[in-house]
Amino acid sequence: MFDSIYSSTVNASQFFIMAAAALVTGFLYSWIMSFRIPSKRRFFIVVAIVPFVVASVITFVSGNIGAGVAIGGAFSLIRFRSAQGSADEIAAILIAMGAGIAFGMGYVGYGVVIMLCMGVIFVVLSFLPIFEHKALAQDRLLRITIPESLEYSDTFDEIFKHYLKSWENAGVKTTGMGSMFRLSYKIRMKDATEEKVFIDELRTKNGNLEIAILPYADQPSNL
Repeated sequence: MFDSIYSSTVNASQFFIMAAAALVTGFLYSWIMSFRIPSKRRFFIVVAIVPFVVASVITFVSGNIGAGVAIGGAFSLIRFRSAQGSADEIAAILIAMGAGIAFGMGYVGYGVVIMLCMGVIFVVLSFLPIFEHKALAQDRLLRITIPESLEYSDTFDEIFKHYLKSWENAGVKTTGMGSMFRLSYKIRMKDATEEKVFIDELRTKNGNLEIAILPYADQPSNL
């Protein structure tokens, strides 16, 4: 069961056995992951077929270094056409690719075990109350859009002192073709029920431009 089904040359029956195992296991794995990852239907369809795609590539370029390098270069272009995914989505793709390599080398049993076991482990770990930092749930990302004419270094300090336990400058960037600035702060409210009042006071300082308060943990590292 755990020996490679491939001989020195891959014949049609061996390839179709691998393809069936990769596709069936891929759809089972995608179904398991759908219980944990709140993503779109298209994402799960892609995850389901990734093992077969990777396995096919490994099968056909096995032993051919030139073809392997060419395929690797072609796959790298996909990165520039892909939207940034969440950590869960990236993990799901990596697991599917890892199992696809096993399928592509003919180790069908290992591919099935890797994909299904890792899918179940991933889902189970995500529901266990471990690795949680409850304090991080209180952190928010505050984004304030201001006109370029406004001096922002200490404009909001008085409001921050009144409503926030802590705040930290998380970056400044231009927006609106350079006519405005967007300030980002990592903040922690003293009282979450005062969020609307807090925003209303900020609006009096920034000329009623856009203000957003978002979960800090869900934001990309570049904010």
